[in-house]
Amino acid sequence: MADTLRGWCKQADIDAGWAAGTTTAEAARIAALERENRELWRANEILKTASAFFASAELDRRLR
Repeated sequence: MADTLRGWCKQADIDAGWAAGTTTAEAARIAALERENRELWRANEILKTASAFFASAELDRRLR
């Protein structure tokens, strides 16, 4: 319990600008950007796979 309270007090000092560190708002923004980045990487991989699939299908169609 004491560690939890100490952590909250430390974070409150950081959020108030009295101590150095990442504020709660900054941490939330970073988490949101990392989540968005993961989603974009996943979408990019899907598009690469689809592009390769359709390119090979087009090549097969031309050879026949």
